[in-house]
Amino acid sequence: MRHIGTQRLETNRLTLRKLLPADAPQMYQGWASDPEVTRWLRWEPHRDAAQTAALLEAWALLYPNDDYYQWAIAETAGGRLVGTISLFYSAQGRDLDAAAWRRPGVEILGGVWQAGYCIGRPWWGRGYATEALRAVTAFWFEQVGGPWLACAHAAANPASGRVMEKAGFTFDHTDIYKKFDGTPVDCRVCVLTRAEYEERNRI
Repeated sequence: MRHIGTQRLETNRLTLRKLLPADAPQMYQGWASDPEVTRWLRWEPHRDAAQTAALLEAWALLYPNDDYYQWAIAETAGGRLVGTISLFYSAQGRDLDAAAWRRPGVEILGGVWQAGYCIGRPWWGRGYATEALRAVTAFWFEQVGGPWLACAHAAANPASGRVMEKAGFTFDHTDIYKKFDGTPVDCRVCVLTRAEYEERNRI
């Protein structure tokens, strides 16, 4: 793989770009303060816009790293922010059970790269999460050269699983992940390999 950091990506309707501290008000109002949005995520709703701003300031310090991938999802028409999407590394032994993976040819090798996303409630049902996930998946395979990619969603949130399925991911195994406060959540782990991606896109 050749990590190249968070790059600007564009789809038919969306622009994926780096988040800025100035985005804090939109992020806080659009989704970070909404308990319905964060219900199945690892983090709790933000208390105020200042908490969101502090988070974005911390993320801004990480953007120079070639292996840091965190995007704002914005509507290209108008530039309004609707959510976030990221690629992140999970080290084996922290959130992963190496024996659980079933896909032939999938090598854990110390950890797993996963995609994660969050869309504000006003924009649910528009296909934005699928569109963004497809863009990030294409970036991962075509520009970074990743061999495979995982996604996990709460078992009680099948709508997120449908997003993954539409983006080409298929179910691999059940697991448990923990929220940042330690609360366990039953989840379903999905996988997309480079071979599967190339077959679907006839590269």
